[in-house]
Amino acid sequence: MTDASDATTFPSDLLAAQKRLAELYAQVAAFPKARNLPWSVEPLDGWKAVKSAHADKVEREGRPDSPGWSQEDQDAYAKLWDELAEKAQFVQCHAYWSGIEGSKLVKQRMLLKNDPAALPTPVETAAVEGEAPAVEDLAQAV
Repeated sequence: MTDASDATTFPSDLLAAQKRLAELYAQVAAFPKARNLPWSVEPLDGWKAVKSAHADKVEREGRPDSPGWSQEDQDAYAKLWDELAEKAQFVQCHAYWSGIEGSKLVKQRMLLKNDPAALPTPVETAAVEGEAPAVEDLAQAV
């Protein structure tokens, strides 16, 4: 059984999985913007901005019609979510947690998330011009 009071004893596979999980969360969040995708996955009608009766204040912003995402983009996004779910399950169900309960468990999970070996490499989000990057390119960027 792992000594839960020692934060430096996380198993290497758990640290690696937590790091990958954090990277996947970043990739999922950046995906639509990185690929310059429409606001809606499915084709949907947009709407006009609604102006307030008071002055020129806008109550609700408008949106243009969305042609939706290509099947390729939908598949790539689903693939990211599938891997994210797999890593989250691995981290949450790891044998390391079996002997830890209550507030100690919460503390250890937070220590894992903040362990330097489990932190993702910082990435700056930038607008992509031209052809959208492949999922593999996004993975390397994180």
